Amino acid sequence: MDRLPVEVIGNILSHLRAARDVVIASTTCKKWREACLKHLHMLSFNSDDWPVFRDLTTSRLEILITQTVFQTTGLQGLSILMDGVDEFSASAVIAWLMYTRETLRCLFYNVRTTPNVNILDICARQKLELLVLAHNSINGVDPNYQRFTFLKSLSLSYVSISSLDLNLLLAACPNIESLGLVSPEIAITDAQVTVELTSQTLKKVYIEAISLDKFTLEADNLVKLHLKDCALELFELIGKGTLKHFKMDDVSILHLDIIDPMDDLETIDVNNFTIIWSKFYQIISKSCKLKRLRLWNVVFDDDVDFVDLESIALCFPELNYLALSYELRDELKEGVLHYCLQGSSLMKNVTVLDLGWTVLDEHFSDWVGCLLERCRNLKKITIHGVVSESKTHVECHMLASFTSSIVRLMRRYIHVDVQFVYE
Repeated sequence: MDRLPVEVIGNILSHLRAARDVVIASTTCKKWREACLKHLHMLSFNSDDWPVFRDLTTSRLEILITQTVFQTTGLQGLSILMDGVDEFSASAVIAWLMYTRETLRCLFYNVRTTPNVNILDICARQKLELLVLAHNSINGVDPNYQRFTFLKSLSLSYVSISSLDLNLLLAACPNIESLGLVSPEIAITDAQVTVELTSQTLKKVYIEAISLDKFTLEADNLVKLHLKDCALELFELIGKGTLKHFKMDDVSILHLDIIDPMDDLETIDVNNFTIIWSKFYQIISKSCKLKRLRLWNVVFDDDVDFVDLESIALCFPELNYLALSYELRDELKEGVLHYCLQGSSLMKNVTVLDLGWTVLDEHFSDWVGCLLERCRNLKKITIHGVVSESKTHVECHMLASFTSSIVRLMRRYIHVDVQFVYE
C-alpha cells in the first residue's frame, strides 16, 4: 500500500462512498489523509448508513457534513440522503453545494430545508451529468438561465412541480437520455390534470405512482419505457419507432394510444393490467423482432378472455421467452383447449416458458401441454402457483391431480428442465 500513488488511494477510498468510513480510513496515515483531502471523488451522507445520524441534532449534523465536505477538493459525486431527519438550514446546504458545484458530476439530494433551496439556480451552467432529487419543489424554470448542458440522467421523487415547469426543465437539458418520475406532485393549472413532455434525446423513461387525466410523451429516440403503479385516463406515446423495451406493472389506463411504429420492439412485459385484447394486439402485432413477451395477471376487457397463441406464433417468429398466467372466466374454461389448439404454428425459438395460475382447475395441465406442443425447442419451464394456507379437501385433490398430470406430461419432455415456484 505504501508504494501505491496517492491518486490511486484516493480512487480506492472513493469507492467506500460512506462519509463515516472515508473519515475513519483517512486516519490510517498521512498519505491516506492526503488522498482524502486532494483525490477523493465521491462522498455520501446517508441516514441509513449510520443510525447515529438520526440521533444527532440537526445543527450537529450540519457541522459534521460541513467539516467533511470542506476538507475535500474536487469532489465529483456528492450524495446527501437524509430520510427521517429534521429540516436543515438552507444556508448550510447552499454552502455545501456552492463549494462543490464546479467539479460535481453526480448529485443525489434528499434534504428538507427551511426555506426551500433552489437546486436549479445553484447547479445550473455547471458540469452536472446526473441529478437525483427528492422531497423538493421546483417552480419558475428558466431554460435559458437554468441550463444543464451536460446532464444525461434526471430523477425526481416526491417533487412538487407543474407540468409546464417539467417540460421547461427537459428543454433545459439538451442532452438528457434518462428520466425518472416517482410520485411527483403535479400542480393543477386547470380542471384537467395533464402532463405533456417532449424530448428529442430521451432514451429511457421510468414513471411510478402518477395519477393523471392525460399523459402525453413525445420522444423520438425512446428505447425503454416503464410504467408502474400509475392511474391514467389517457396515455399517449408519440415516437419514431425506436422503442425496444416496454413494461407496465400494476397500471390502470383507460385509453392507451401509441402513435409510434413498434417494428423494433424486443421486450413486452405487462403485469396486473386490464386492456382490450384486440386493441393491444393491434399495437404490438407488427413487432416482428419481439424476443421476450410477458403477460401476467392481464385481464382482457372484451369478449376475448384468452391469449391467442396462434397469433403470437405467427407475429413473433424470433420470440425466445414467453410468460403467461392462466386467467379464464368460468364460462370459457370448457373451450380453452379449442382455442389453444386452434392453428398449428410452432414457436420454434422459445426456449424458456414461465406459466402460472391464481386459481387452479382441472384444465391447467392441459393448457400447459398445449404450450409444450408448440415449443419444440424448449429448454426450461417454470410453473408459478398460488397455494392458500388453509385448503379444502377439493383443493388438495386438485393440487394432487395437477401434480400427477404434470409428471405424466413431462415424461414426454425429459430434455426440459422443470421448476415450480409456489406462493
